[in-house]
Amino acid sequence: MNKKIKTALISVYYKDHLEEIVKKLDSQGVAIISTGGTKDFIEKLGIKVTAVEELTGYPSILGGRVKTLHPKVFGGILARMQNSSDQHDMAQYEINAIDLVVVDLYPFEETVASGAADDAIIEKIDIGGITLIRAAAKNCNDVVIIPSKDQYATLLDILDNQQGTTTPEQRSLLALEAFAVTSHYDAAIFDYFNGNRQKMVFRKSVNQARPLRYGENPHQQGVFYGNFDEIFDQIQGKEISYNNLLDIEAAVYLIDDFTETTFAILKHNNACGVASRTVLLDAWKDALAGDPVSAFGGILITNKKVDMATAAEIDKLFFEVIIAPAYEESALEILQKKKNRIILIRKNTALPRIQFRSMLNGVIEQDRDIKTETKADMKPVTSRVPTDTEYTDLIFANKVVKHSKSNTIVLAKNNQLIASGVGQTSRIDALKHAIVKARSFGFDTAGAVMASDAFFPFSDSVEIANEAGIKVVIQPGGSVRDQESVDFCNNNNMAMVFTGVRHFKH
Repeated sequence: MNKKIKTALISVYYKDHLEEIVKKLDSQGVAIISTGGTKDFIEKLGIKVTAVEELTGYPSILGGRVKTLHPKVFGGILARMQNSSDQHDMAQYEINAIDLVVVDLYPFEETVASGAADDAIIEKIDIGGITLIRAAAKNCNDVVIIPSKDQYATLLDILDNQQGTTTPEQRSLLALEAFAVTSHYDAAIFDYFNGNRQKMVFRKSVNQARPLRYGENPHQQGVFYGNFDEIFDQIQGKEISYNNLLDIEAAVYLIDDFTETTFAILKHNNACGVASRTVLLDAWKDALAGDPVSAFGGILITNKKVDMATAAEIDKLFFEVIIAPAYEESALEILQKKKNRIILIRKNTALPRIQFRSMLNGVIEQDRDIKTETKADMKPVTSRVPTDTEYTDLIFANKVVKHSKSNTIVLAKNNQLIASGVGQTSRIDALKHAIVKARSFGFDTAGAVMASDAFFPFSDSVEIANEAGIKVVIQPGGSVRDQESVDFCNNNNMAMVFTGVRHFKH
């Protein structure tokens, strides 16, 4: 049944754009009830308003914690107009119907984000507001609920074009918005109290949604839930896809392990080119040299400002996405020539330290792998100890292997990825693939270092590495047959270090 708004309860924290709504309600003869600062705001507009205290006969108490929690308020909201028993109660207790509730909630999340003290955060847990929202939404057959300023435009449209008359469908949709607001708010409060994950339950609420062209494949639907714009500014380019997002995340996590001037190229979540150099142009050229074939259509990322000279070289390659903290204007002019290129500026935003994904009929969650080994974490287990230059390459290779799909082997030389074998069911296959690939692009594997994401169960991998001239190896260790690999290295003048840290990635 269509219903015309006659009585409104308005109690909001944010007063932005409220004036237009109040004036339209008044012009349409709607009676207005309000509280505290909102009542003062409406009165200053010269509009008649009834205080909640006048309606209930009780003042605001407990420092404002209790204002609207009264049967004359909630009876007016929850009363069912077609229910004779409800109508009898309303008449007996002199309760007037309220058919529009405009309310928002205290800024709990913003207060937490500000670093406020616990007492200040607790005071921003809304009680009356969220109860009003739930009550009005529950009784959406008779009541219109506006649960946040995000729905002001909808209300204004109803007032302008429907003279304050609402349809059941509109009220139901606004109730849906209301429960989206309350459920998100409660999830945020739960997350605050469960900061140390004492309660082993999964709660995640994200209000922002970004529909994607499709999912991993064209026949799959896809949506990104999150605030992409909080992390990136998109300068130009086509709509970002599901697969773009997977690659962008992999690229960001990889580059964050490097402080030196570094360029990386990724394809299907794996690095196909990485190089660290003093000059950005050199880093780009050497990253591309690592695998110029796979780089086609890849994701490019650097941790330094892109200059014109580097952009001119990048422009020669077809790529999907480029990410950098900044670009020279002349560099952007070059890169923007092809309009489909996605050009992203990465903002200085902290990334979550918890990861989760759907699994069977549930969700699995884990800490993100933020462990990055330094020289101090590398324990030499062979007679020959790596040189300082070899240690530098070991650190570089171990960073890349950490961000590659298991099973993986990475070969590096002079702070450059010369090849990797990724996503293999056998570590030997990963190594053989890396050696063949390195040589196919003109690299001499002699003098390179080898990194493995997990231990070697047998000595066969170090034997193959030795045949390729690779004399320095980094691995977690931990196999019951570690000594076989160590003995082979000692007998062939190879150096091996253990980190004690496995870096599986699936």
